[in-house]
This record gives sequence, C-alpha cells and structure tokens, in this order.
Amino acid sequence: MPGAFNALTARLIEQVGFPAVYVSGAGLTNATCGVPDIGLIGLDEFAKLAGYIAAAVNVPVVCDADTGFGGPANAARTVQLYERAGLAGMHIEDQEFPKRCGHLAGKDVIACDEMVAKIKAAVAVKNDKDFLIIARTDARAVEGFDAAVERAKRYVAAGADAIFPEAMESADEFAAFAKAMQGSGVSGQGSAGQSELRTLNPQPYLMANMTEFGKGELIPLAELAAMSYRMVIYPQTALRVMMKSAEACLHDLKQCGTQSPWLDRMQTRKELYDLLKYDPTAETWP
Repeated sequence: MPGAFNALTARLIEQVGFPAVYVSGAGLTNATCGVPDIGLIGLDEFAKLAGYIAAAVNVPVVCDADTGFGGPANAARTVQLYERAGLAGMHIEDQEFPKRCGHLAGKDVIACDEMVAKIKAAVAVKNDKDFLIIARTDARAVEGFDAAVERAKRYVAAGADAIFPEAMESADEFAAFAKAMQGSGVSGQGSAGQSELRTLNPQPYLMANMTEFGKGELIPLAELAAMSYRMVIYPQTALRVMMKSAEACLHDLKQCGTQSPWLDRMQTRKELYDLLKYDPTAETWP
C-alpha cells in the first residue's frame, strides 16, 4: 500500500495497479498544513481529508489514526467517523500524546492497559465487520523487542485485527516478530450488540512499514510476504519523490526562466484528464 497524501495521488496508486491505498498521518500533516507529524491535525480534519481520498478510488483505503485522538471514547469516535468517510480500516498506536514519528528518538508509550482499553472501545463500535482495526506498537524503540511482542499479543487478545510493529531494525527482527506472533489469535466477543464469538486469524495479520531513511533496512515485498506480513506500507515514497523532483524543477525555472526542459518529465494535460476520468468534450462527469 503506497501512501497517498491527497486524492489525486490515490488515483495514481490505483491506476498503476496497487490493490489498496494507505493514508499516512505524516503525509497529510506535511502536505496539507506544512507542519511536522506531531499530532497537529485533529480527528475531524483527518476524517475529512481521508474521506476525499477514499471517495476518489475503488480500492480499499487504510488510514493512520495516530493515538486514536485521545482516550478510549475518542478511539471509538474515530472508528465511527472513519467508517462514515468510507475508509476500510485504521491503525492506532500506543505512543504518548503528542506523538512523534515512529523512527525518531525521544518517543514514549502509554501503559499497555490503556492501549488495550482503546482497542476494545474501537472494536466495540464497528458497524462494518470488515473494517480493520490495526494496532501499532512503538515499544520496540522504548521498551525493547520482547516488550513489543508481549504488547502485540495483548492487543490481539483485545480484538485487534492486525498488528503493526513499528521501527523494527532489521529483516531478522521482522522475521522474529512474525514467528513470535504465531498462534496468538484468540476468540473474543463480536462488535457491540452482537453475542456471537468471532475467531481471529491463528496468526494475526501483520503490517510492515517500509519507510525510507528510518531505523530499518528496506526489505523487498517478496521477503516480507515469506515472513507472513500481509500488508506493507510505503507511506512517504511518492511524496518524497514528488518533492525532490519539484524542487529541482523550481530551481531550474528560477535560474532559466522557462520550464521547457522539463516538459518530457511532466504529466501531460491529457494524462491528468485520463487520471481524473475527465472528458472535456462531454456534458457530464465522470
């Protein structure tokens, strides 16, 4: 799942053929407000911006939800607003607020019991049984690898559909984490108002973060799949490439006074219209 920071990028991800889109909190925060990823965008803004993205594509969209925007009640409201926005799932993390980028030093995590309460509250209000609740743990960099594993097992027991171990430092750690999670699936109560039991995957779904310039190495998709990771995100890849290319183009424009040398590196008007499914000769759209 490449990261989209706006609806147009999401359309491009879908057009290229990816099966799903990821919405990075850092991407939304950086690209929309021009500020760092330290919890400066609130829940209503997140849901509105991510809703534009979800409405623009036909593939599932999974969105960052930071720390759940508060306590258990806030995490529950996040699920409700994200479902209404058309999202397919979200991940919440066990960092203290204000959160930090998961690959930076100086972050801290809340008590495990607090995170468990958030997960239970989030699961309880789901209307869509297929809406994914992904629990991210940042404990590897704070409390160590073993603590991250133990937290993840408790998050699965609380009802999380998937686990996102943030800031693993090597392929060996990713593999060890996946192995440690085998058999951690449990049975638990369904959503609020439902009495039936649901059986979680014997090995819960795992998400890997292949962000650039972070703590870990960039591991090929096939290797992660062989380790049993079923979701892999590339949260800032497109944004970083676009920004670097745009910076170079703007420097040239400032120096030369023309963009002509860049025309063969630009998306054409027709390519943009095709991406938007827009026919300027038609009376209606789409």
